[in-house]
Amino acid sequence: MYNFIKHLHSGFRYVVLLLVLTAIIGAFMGWLGNKKYFEGNRRVNLFAMISVHTQVLGGIVLYFLSNITQVAMNNWGEAMKNQTLRYWALEHVVMMLLAMVLITIGHAKSKKAVTDVLKHRTIAIYFTLALIVIVVAILQSGRPLLGSQ
Repeated sequence: MYNFIKHLHSGFRYVVLLLVLTAIIGAFMGWLGNKKYFEGNRRVNLFAMISVHTQVLGGIVLYFLSNITQVAMNNWGEAMKNQTLRYWALEHVVMMLLAMVLITIGHAKSKKAVTDVLKHRTIAIYFTLALIVIVVAILQSGRPLLGSQ
């Protein structure tokens, strides 16, 4: 069960990255090109947010099933001295939760924005910040962003 969820979580990151990148590109094009905010923009942004939430939910399940986090929780002080344990027990989950919060805030603020350019700008800024956090979190794991595991 753990390995299945782990592989699903690892593979689903590509869906998340694709949707978040698509939303960011559309948002920058709309913002810088002073373009109308269409229903398609809203849907891509919504699907990007849903994919991030789904990915975080899978990560939370893995967090509680993982031997690494169980070891860390048994001796938190020692785990914080170990780079690998600290990363998986604390840093990764905090960074991904931060990314999810940024995406969620960006999506909510874009819905409340009064002009199309503000909607695009809000998504561009918040989703880009979230993407930076996601990429840093993935790269810190020592796993390649693209390619085999």
